[in-house]
Amino acid sequence: MFRTHNCGELRLEDAGKEIKLSGWVQKVRDKGGMIWVDLRDRYGITQLIFEEGKTDSSILERAKKLGREFVVQTSGKVVERIAKNDNIPTGHIEIAVSDLKVLNSAKVPPFIIEDETDGGDDLRMKYRYLDLRRNAVRQNLVMRHEINRLTREYLNRQGFIEVETPVLIKSTPEGARDFVVPSRMNPGEFYALPQSPQTFKQLLMVSGFDRYYQIVKCFRDEDLRADRQPEFTQIDCEMSFVDRGSVLETFEGLTKFLFKEALNLEFEQFPVMPYSEAMRKYGSDKPDLRFDMRIQELTKVAQGRGFNVFDQAESVLSIVVPEAADYSRKQIDELTEWVKRPQIRAKGMVYVKYLTDGSFKSSVDKFYQQEDLQAWADTCGANSGDLILVLSGPEDKTLKAIGELRLEMGRRLDLLDPKVFKPLWVVDFPLLEWDQETQRYHAMHHPFTSPSDTDLNLLEQDPAAVRANAYDLVINGVEIGGGSIRIHDRDLQQTMFSLLGFSEAEAKAQFGFLMQAFEYGAPPHGGIAFGFDRLCALMGGSDSIRDFIAFPKNNAGRDVMIDSPSSISAEQLEELGIGLKD
Repeated sequence: MFRTHNCGELRLEDAGKEIKLSGWVQKVRDKGGMIWVDLRDRYGITQLIFEEGKTDSSILERAKKLGREFVVQTSGKVVERIAKNDNIPTGHIEIAVSDLKVLNSAKVPPFIIEDETDGGDDLRMKYRYLDLRRNAVRQNLVMRHEINRLTREYLNRQGFIEVETPVLIKSTPEGARDFVVPSRMNPGEFYALPQSPQTFKQLLMVSGFDRYYQIVKCFRDEDLRADRQPEFTQIDCEMSFVDRGSVLETFEGLTKFLFKEALNLEFEQFPVMPYSEAMRKYGSDKPDLRFDMRIQELTKVAQGRGFNVFDQAESVLSIVVPEAADYSRKQIDELTEWVKRPQIRAKGMVYVKYLTDGSFKSSVDKFYQQEDLQAWADTCGANSGDLILVLSGPEDKTLKAIGELRLEMGRRLDLLDPKVFKPLWVVDFPLLEWDQETQRYHAMHHPFTSPSDTDLNLLEQDPAAVRANAYDLVINGVEIGGGSIRIHDRDLQQTMFSLLGFSEAEAKAQFGFLMQAFEYGAPPHGGIAFGFDRLCALMGGSDSIRDFIAFPKNNAGRDVMIDSPSSISAEQLEELGIGLKD
């Protein structure tokens, strides 16, 4: 028997017990006649004590040779610590060691394996198996496991059935790029790894399964950032005989259940906000409601005073930064440069300081009188002591730019408390968006999203005006889940494909199996997919999903630990029928 207890469970009431522990050496403190060793496993840390005159001399010598991360087994008696440590659960006891075995020695690790480490991101990614020994990282994966377990518990109670869908599927032209897999048995043909199980879960509804879920790996060959990985996990769900309200009720219930059970947090009913309102008030289809600072329209009161930048703009938009009229010129210049960055692409920024004496100081004093600026303040609801920031230009671009500026001010003013959660549903998205480059419509969500019932008559005459029967769950400015009521009628699905530029032959080649299935009695159905990694990161207070994935890729899509992706041999390529270019 390697152990009778783990390193996190012994307490003062266990004093006097003879026990065995196994684990890794976290730290050795050698004071000559006395040695303390912190022994660590997944469950915690227990202090071992070796004392000259009390511990066998051969065991004492063995203890002196211990190094960090040695794997050891120890036997001894639980005793009360003289110098207690209230920061750990086992801090009132230690083990008076009677036997010590080194199960495996270890090289000195490349970074300190403690909560506060000296290892940088790249180094810790290369030695991820060592990073996973750190309590901070391990607890993230324990939390991920718990959210996984709770999700299954809730969905099982709601009558959902977990069904696995294929990983080797057919490549489709919509959405992000597919990862493709060559077929040796079918030379020149390829599988694709699924971006989602979308068509399969719809086929399960046609099959009569009624309520399906799967915690499933998905793959997208796209540019990476903190909240994206080439492979990621979804809570994928579908339901038959439901409308939007039923889906929202079910998965609002899941979200509340997870937050209550995992974080002991409770929510009122989630607000529901149309896409148009989210864009108008927050400049984003995933608004962060942890702070106010809504976008205000100044076009009417700002134009017509000879300031060409505003007079020639489609929209003049502002945000009010409370109690920031004391911002220095340097701070405002920094903000101006920030909005000019390629990611934001604003041409400049106008500011108005509403001073505490009731007067105004702005970057456009040459064009606007004090009473003009008072009209701005009245229109956007500014008070004395506030700072008004203004952007102008084409409406869509300016909305997005000032939405980003709003979030940046939230960050700079520490308004984005990671322990505060503000969920909402965003609904009524546009069904289609026009792509100037390809000169055709693209589905804003995917081609299987049903149009809103009230907009069906607009499909042929004004496709851009059609709203989707779709919904996103947004928490703290992060899209946690998204879904829609699906098209279940073959003719309507064919119309949708036509609007997206598919010929009848192309639609049949790509999705003929689904169209055929609709001819055999497809029920009304809808569903949702939660980004499981994003949900875990949000609930765990992290900005990066990598913190909640055991073996993540870096920002270049590489696994630096196993050096992947990598080249394969010429023999393998030949077997797959893939030739190398000179």
